[in-house]
Amino acid sequence: MLQLNKISLLQFRNYATQSFTFNKKVIGICGLNGTGKTNLLDAIYYLAFTKSYFGRTDAQNVQHGFAGLRIEGNYDLNNQQEQLACIVRENNKKEFLNNNNPIKKLSEHIGNYPCVMIAPDDIELITGSSEERRKFIDTILSQINSGYLQALIEYNKIVQQRNSLLKNAAEFGNIDHTLLNIYNHQLIEKGEFIFVTRTNFCTTFLPLTLDYYQKIAKTNDSLELSYSSQLQTQSFNLLLENSLQKDIALQRTTSGTHKDDVLILMNNIGFKNQASQGQRKSLLFALKLAEWQTLKQNKGFAPILLLDDVFEKLDGNRMFNLLNWVCKEDDGQVFISDTHKERLTLALNDANIDFQLIEL
Repeated sequence: MLQLNKISLLQFRNYATQSFTFNKKVIGICGLNGTGKTNLLDAIYYLAFTKSYFGRTDAQNVQHGFAGLRIEGNYDLNNQQEQLACIVRENNKKEFLNNNNPIKKLSEHIGNYPCVMIAPDDIELITGSSEERRKFIDTILSQINSGYLQALIEYNKIVQQRNSLLKNAAEFGNIDHTLLNIYNHQLIEKGEFIFVTRTNFCTTFLPLTLDYYQKIAKTNDSLELSYSSQLQTQSFNLLLENSLQKDIALQRTTSGTHKDDVLILMNNIGFKNQASQGQRKSLLFALKLAEWQTLKQNKGFAPILLLDDVFEKLDGNRMFNLLNWVCKEDDGQVFISDTHKERLTLALNDANIDFQLIEL
């Protein structure tokens, strides 16, 4: 079991210094726009992932006019008391402490306090570029497979190094083939591991997503989800060989697992080009619930679920079903934010859910 009991914020966004104590499994957070609802959820996410959910740099998370920040959380993790602290120093150096012990490699912390966020802009997962869907898959795999996260970090670093070599080749008219072969060998090794791991993961994750979609949408839409990779049709070595001249011309690596995607089709046509708003929302929540369920199965306990302004995304019936799945049928902790106190309390009371209300 994972539960956050208290969080303390110092110079984090709009919070100069403030603490919140959580004494229920379900916590409702209400307040007008700009009062810090999303910031509070993001602070919880920060402790789990060592960074903001919304892509802000550490410096951008420091309260305006100040230098440095601190986020501290007190948890129950499998009946053990745990304390996490994130400190961003005045020189922008970031430190993470677990029970006052420094975490030497932040990547080793990922997945120890699993967390799932659902936020208004997440619809980009459906309508946005392939990068959004890769990032989504990578976020789940990084929490359940530390070897995958390390391979991904190394792969991205090698791509950057190879791209620098390609840029020099375009500029000076020749390429260091010895160095290119070294980068290619390293890229193939890490890339093939990433490809196999993603392939195996998607064989169970994508069907689970479809099951959730049918439950949420309550329709018989002919929806298809499939993992797509260049490595499905050619070896990575051959891909790099065949694309070398193109890579030099464009000064970047155009082949590899950093081009993978999850294809979404409905009636054999691109989903985002024909799906209604309701269908898009249903698929988004299906993907997130499948993420939540996958982490729960892998960890043996439910991850913390952060729902930011979800009432704006779902109608009453879908919201009722969602609350029943994640608040009643499980022992996971859920944080829900909303601008309307009455709407939030009514929905939770209708679902017969015991909750704590925080008003900002």
